[in-house]
Amino acid sequence: MSDVRHVLVLPDRDTAQEVAGELSDRFGVTEEPQLVRDALAGEDDAEDAQWLVVVEDPDQQLDAAALDVFAAEYEGWLEAP
Repeated sequence: MSDVRHVLVLPDRDTAQEVAGELSDRFGVTEEPQLVRDALAGEDDAEDAQWLVVVEDPDQQLDAAALDVFAAEYEGWLEAP
């Protein structure tokens, strides 16, 4: 069984931090999600960066569709694998 990694794309750092905190409550995620700044291509302004929340799912227990709906609540989305 290969490790699965889900990447949620969110509009800003504060939102990403909030989502990362909610993941354990909503989905039972036990491993701390990783927050990654993702500067948009061609953009120099840090305000135009998206933030990624990377969630490891080694047991493949997370529902991708549910994660996508969850991210949408925060004006984000689940990146396709």
